[in-house]
Amino acid sequence: MTIQPMKFEELGEFKKDLKKLLKRYKSLNDDIEIIKKVLRANPNVRPPFSFRIDGLGLKNCIIKVKKIACKSLKGKGVNTGLRLIYAHFEKNELIDEDKIVFVEIYHKKDKANEDRERILRHFI
Repeated sequence: MTIQPMKFEELGEFKKDLKKLLKRYKSLNDDIEIIKKVLRANPNVRPPFSFRIDGLGLKNCIIKVKKIACKSLKGKGVNTGLRLIYAHFEKNELIDEDKIVFVEIYHKKDKANEDRERILRHFI
């Protein structure tokens, strides 16, 4: 597995989501670093762990990760209920390396689905 150069960015709203969740899940910063390593190796959709969010009318690839391992949720493994939404931009003539923008992170017990308005507000 080849690790590709990858730039990571976070929306301001993502940072707020993360800060709020860190109060409950102390290992989340470390868990995000592990996710970044995985995404560097394979940023694309990998069912059943992640899938593309369709029906947005966007050219960008927006992906929802359903299976996130969180050390703070012992005994749950990847079935923690944490969800991560990110936009993946592949290297092209305008972008010199692949880029991932973290859009949203939440626990499924706090909300049922991703914030589609947030996605559209930033990527339309």
